Amino acid sequence: MGISRDNWHKHRKTGGKRKPYHETRKLDVGNFSWGSEFCTRKTKIIDVVYNASNNELVRTKTLVKKHIVLIDSTQYRQWYGSHYALPPGHKKGAKLTPEEEEILNKKRSKKIQKKYDERKKNAKLAVFWRSGSSRASFLCASLQDQASVAKQMAMCWRARS
Repeated sequence: MGISRDNWHKHRKTGGKRKPYHETRKLDVGNFSWGSEFCTRKTKIIDVVYNASNNELVRTKTLVKKHIVLIDSTQYRQWYGSHYALPPGHKKGAKLTPEEEEILNKKRSKKIQKKYDERKKNAKLAVFWRSGSSRASFLCASLQDQASVAKQMAMCWRARS
C-alpha cells in the first residue's frame, strides 16, 4: 500500500515519532565479476571512489547503482596466478624471488604444461593493478556498459590528480 501506511512510519497517539526497530545494513563485501576473464569472486569493498549523481554519496560512502568502488584484489590475483601460472603485477623481464620461481617452474605433465602455455599466449591484464598500499586493489564499476566504465574511470583519475 505504500510507505506511509505501514506501522513504523506512523506517529504515536501522543504525536511522537516511533523509533526504528532495525539498523541499516553495513555492506563491506560484495560479489564482483572480472568481465574480461569470466571470473567472479566475493571480495571486500575498500572505498567508494566515484558517483555520477552526487558527490555527497562518495563522501558518506553510500553504495548505489552506477558507482565505482575500490575493491581488494587478493582473490583475483590468486585466481590469475593459478589459471595462467604467471604472477600478476610483474613485468615480463622482471626477476622473480626463488619461491615464486619454484612455484612457476614446478614439474607438470605435458598435457597440463601445454594447457598453461596456450593460456599464457592470450594472457593480458585489462585491469589497473595498484600496489601503492599494503594490499593491492583495483577499481570496479557496477555497470553493464564497458565503454561508460572506462570513461568514468578516466574522469575519476582526472578528478583525483
